Amino acid sequence: MKKKKYGNKVKTCQRTRSIAFVLTIVFAILIIRLSYIMGVKGADYSKMAEEQWTSEVKIAAPRGRILDRNGNELAVSANVYRVDFDLNSLRAYLERPLKSIPSKELDHMKSVGIPIPSGSNGLTTDDIAPVIAKTLNMDASEIKADLEKKLPSGANASSVTVVRKIEKDMADKVKELNINGIVVSADAERYYPNNNFLSHVLGTTDPDGKGLNGVELQYNSYLTGIPGMKIAEFDKNNGDLPYTTPEYTAPINGKDVTLTIDETIQSFAEKIAQQAYEENKAKAVSILVMDPKSGEVLAMVNKPDFDPNNPYSGSDKFEGSNTSDKVQQMWRNRLVSDTFEPGSIFKVFTTISGLENNVVNRDTQFTDNGSISVGGITVKDAEEGLGTQNLLQIFQNSSNVGYVKLGQMLGKEKLYDTINKFGFGKQSGIDLPGEAPGIVKPIDKVSEADLATISFGQTNTINSVQYMAAFNAIANGGTLIQPHVMKEVTHNDDNNVNIIDETFKPKTSTVASKEKTAELRTYLEGVVTGGSAAGTFIDGYHIGGKTGTAQKVVNGKYGEGKYISSFVGMAPASDPKVTIMITVDEPSSDKYYAAQVAVPYAKPLFTDIFNYLNSKASTDEEKISKDVIIPEVRNMKIQDAKKALENVGLDCDIDGAGETVVNMTPYPGSSVKEGSKITLYTSGDATYNNNVAMPDVRGYTKDDATTLLKNLGITASFKGSGAVSSQDISVGEVITKGTTVKLTLSSDYKD
Repeated sequence: MKKKKYGNKVKTCQRTRSIAFVLTIVFAILIIRLSYIMGVKGADYSKMAEEQWTSEVKIAAPRGRILDRNGNELAVSANVYRVDFDLNSLRAYLERPLKSIPSKELDHMKSVGIPIPSGSNGLTTDDIAPVIAKTLNMDASEIKADLEKKLPSGANASSVTVVRKIEKDMADKVKELNINGIVVSADAERYYPNNNFLSHVLGTTDPDGKGLNGVELQYNSYLTGIPGMKIAEFDKNNGDLPYTTPEYTAPINGKDVTLTIDETIQSFAEKIAQQAYEENKAKAVSILVMDPKSGEVLAMVNKPDFDPNNPYSGSDKFEGSNTSDKVQQMWRNRLVSDTFEPGSIFKVFTTISGLENNVVNRDTQFTDNGSISVGGITVKDAEEGLGTQNLLQIFQNSSNVGYVKLGQMLGKEKLYDTINKFGFGKQSGIDLPGEAPGIVKPIDKVSEADLATISFGQTNTINSVQYMAAFNAIANGGTLIQPHVMKEVTHNDDNNVNIIDETFKPKTSTVASKEKTAELRTYLEGVVTGGSAAGTFIDGYHIGGKTGTAQKVVNGKYGEGKYISSFVGMAPASDPKVTIMITVDEPSSDKYYAAQVAVPYAKPLFTDIFNYLNSKASTDEEKISKDVIIPEVRNMKIQDAKKALENVGLDCDIDGAGETVVNMTPYPGSSVKEGSKITLYTSGDATYNNNVAMPDVRGYTKDDATTLLKNLGITASFKGSGAVSSQDISVGEVITKGTTVKLTLSSDYKD
């Protein structure tokens, strides 16, 4: 009996130990699993759980403003709104049974047209979609699709954006529905108050407020703010949990970008560019105005342009194989992205190279016989040539033959040293997207013929901003300054105090001497007082300038009848405060020389800028004199002769006691400085003199040349079409009235 009891006790102990062992294993597995869940997957499960009772909504941050240098708003964020669905909250809202809805809320639901749930059943998406759709002027099927949105995995989405950029009155109506889970928040819509004004500089944004081009793209990281966030906890009835405070992170506004642009000067340039574009029936017109001492862009205009408020409209008028290409062409900032052979405006840099390298000076003589053959090509000027001229004269008369010879005197090493120093062949560094560096032929590939054409502005290509950066170095005394449109980046702190975060610090380098650049500026002034830019002359103001008319390269060769005509200028020439560049691309009228299609617009632009900046005219001691052609006044009464001379800015001395002018010196047709004195002879026994001086009529149209010569008693015969490219009687040669001068007209005549 005892033995049997003992056996039962042993079995009981064995079972107990087995059960204990099994339980130990089970508890060990549970502990390991719990440790894995808490330690490894805890964050994931915590997040999943949190998502079941929290609502998270982003709050858009207003984009920073873009301002002109005086604080005028050029781009702002308008006050509009967006509607998002917090789908977790909305699902909880729909699932509520009737008994859980307060009576006050039920009354409101009835007043706005929301169905009332029956019994323990909640509402469906079909119940509320029409109500929301009606308020937003949308289709109910769209709203229903948003309410039932799924993730790619098939799980329910937690949020969806329904509509953006709605006005305040519509946003208020959505709020009045008081549906928990419909989130109405501020949205950012970019607005450009001046429409097309400065469009290629400002650029535009996409629907999400991200910059696409221009300053909007270049400074997107500054302009873009940091979105805010609201996270709230709710109970099973979608009400706020007691003793909890919603987490709210306020959005941080984007920073403001202040530009170097002067809105007033920009408006002047916009007006002039539009006028030039329409009157010349051009493919495009661009104007750039800069401060040469700081590298700041004061105005930048391209016509045609676009409205950044509606940035895709109007692209059908531009070239391109598809809509996207056309839009990109419309948005293209030609002053930054387009390159071209500069033509005669490049002679500025061949000249400074000669002066800096002490290869030439003002009195260096050049013989222009009308053409020169070099490296298998022939470069032509006027058929009879300009004769022997000094450096100042070949610059003022824009002699291609003279500049071929100057290039030969320099050699490619010295000329290329200047080209590289002044920044050609590489980006200027302007803070706008899409800058093209231009093409400078490698020096080891430059032939004798290449050196010749490079010297007067062919072969190598430039962009306008790059050229102006180099031109500014001539204006400011020899410093190459990085061009820029950003002046400073700012924000307002919590006390609404304006804080400067960053200012633009341009890179600079010394590329020429003050003495040589000052000398070259006097040459530039000579082009305005008596050269191809005479149409820019403004009485009382020292202006320097240069013109260029270059054939465009199309498909690897010069295009027939396709030109880019340019004028570059600075004022006052002795100490420039402003520089300008006007380019007219493919003028379609019968006039295409820069003196005809670009220069006429420089004078009103300079005039507007002088008046705005309150620039004072020169004193009498500093009076600027332009070149004028002496009119024919012989055989006139003294008073009539005086009046005719006064009309062109000339004075006179009377020699003799007679009443009628019988002779004069210099002869009619001679070119003299404005204000010069002409001696009129009135002696009764003097013999009437039929001699006149042959004026320079190259570059004149046929009609203009005919009018001038007829006044002097010279007959003209014409050959060809276009502008006068050569004359068979040398400038200043004394001839008798009635002499016939043979004038050749050419469509290939270059400035």
